[in-house]
Amino acid sequence: MSLHPCPTRIRARSYRQFSADYSLDVPAESYGGWHSVDLDFDLDATALVVMHAWDCGGLEDYPGWYRAVEYLPRSERIARDVFPPLLAGARAAGLTVFHVVGGPTDYYSHLAGHRRARSLVAETAPVERISPSPTLAALRAFRAANVFPGAENREDVERGRPILNFLPTALPVGEEGVAESSDQLFALCRAEGIEHLVYVGFALDGCLLLSPGGMVDLSRRGILCSTIAEGVTSIENAETARTEQAKAVALWRVALLFGFVFGLEEFLDGLNRYSVAAGGRADAEGTGS
Repeated sequence: MSLHPCPTRIRARSYRQFSADYSLDVPAESYGGWHSVDLDFDLDATALVVMHAWDCGGLEDYPGWYRAVEYLPRSERIARDVFPPLLAGARAAGLTVFHVVGGPTDYYSHLAGHRRARSLVAETAPVERISPSPTLAALRAFRAANVFPGAENREDVERGRPILNFLPTALPVGEEGVAESSDQLFALCRAEGIEHLVYVGFALDGCLLLSPGGMVDLSRRGILCSTIAEGVTSIENAETARTEQAKAVALWRVALLFGFVFGLEEFLDGLNRYSVAAGGRADAEGTGS
């Protein structure tokens, strides 16, 4: 039986993608835009997901990696300033916490939470891929040298990949579920009655949307997918980095296509109410009332 007799009200941000006014030069400028709204969420059926919270070493150790992945310093600040209060609040309230892992190294298979995820899903067959022709191989080589990560940075990126690990503030605790695939994350959701995932991690407009375990795959299976604005960053370019416009667009995309955008303080306030409700219900059940 749920310890929580009713949903928890949390202030969330949504985006009104209507109504275009065709009397304007730019019809979309009449859209309602961002609005804050107090909504009821079933936190018994909600999980916080920490995705690809990787420790990539330091700038001094892998300068080429940092030159190619400019958001790494922002991710480190989020891990230092946001993850500790967020994860502490979630765990103290009894909110389900999941972790999504990946990358070229195995830094997670020894964890109880990953063994649990594997026990729920038979091994997923590798995605079938074509064998590249010489022309395709040459085009990919051009992209690696001239798009990302760049010829001058490739050695540091390759040298750094084997050291990938959890950021210290993002380490799983106890038997928190650890998924390396969409199948495993969905199986964890089904096993624990989760219908709403709130993602934090890196990067919102890349991995959190598109990688295995990301919003695209899980939303296709009926899961509502939201995020916490302060708990994510995005892949910026020369034109967007100063104002973090890519992050602004990514947050809008989440609100439009997947779920809601929470502010950190509002989400923590909701967790506090959730915790209080749990304590009150537990006390009532303990006294038989």
